[in-house]
Amino acid sequence: MKALHVLRHAKSSWDDPSLDDFDRPLAPRGLRAAKKLGAYVQTAGIEPALVLCSPARRTVETLERLGPLDGEVRLEPALYGASAEELLAVIHTTPAHVPSILLIGHNPGLQDLAVRFAAAGDARQIGRMREKMPTGAMASFDVDAESWDAVAPGAGRLVAYVVPKEL
Repeated sequence: MKALHVLRHAKSSWDDPSLDDFDRPLAPRGLRAAKKLGAYVQTAGIEPALVLCSPARRTVETLERLGPLDGEVRLEPALYGASAEELLAVIHTTPAHVPSILLIGHNPGLQDLAVRFAAAGDARQIGRMREKMPTGAMASFDVDAESWDAVAPGAGRLVAYVVPKEL
């Protein structure tokens, strides 16, 4: 059994129109939300062995506010603007011995991946996730697989879906 946590970066700022999308920081609301997410990750006992994070400023700032994480952290350029298929391809490169992944990225690819992954779990929560995965939302899955390269859509059971405004 593996665990996959999919986290959309917290709310970013559009205050400086001269910044490239990649360089946009978190907005004040995003900073507060990321702090709440960090408290949730710590109290829920989420301990990813591997963190795969887009190198965009807003995803890195989200990661930094999650608190101390003991797992390996990899900034993956392929995650920036990635589709669900591209995100899954990155997951497939994870060694089989890694028990859990936290993937931090962007919509629409992240939401598409989460929705495709959710074969089982609380139908109401899956419906909420399908309808909207707002900034700062996190979906956690149990994945019945021996290796990450065998993981496919429909492989996950949604065990938690949280959004910052509810924390």
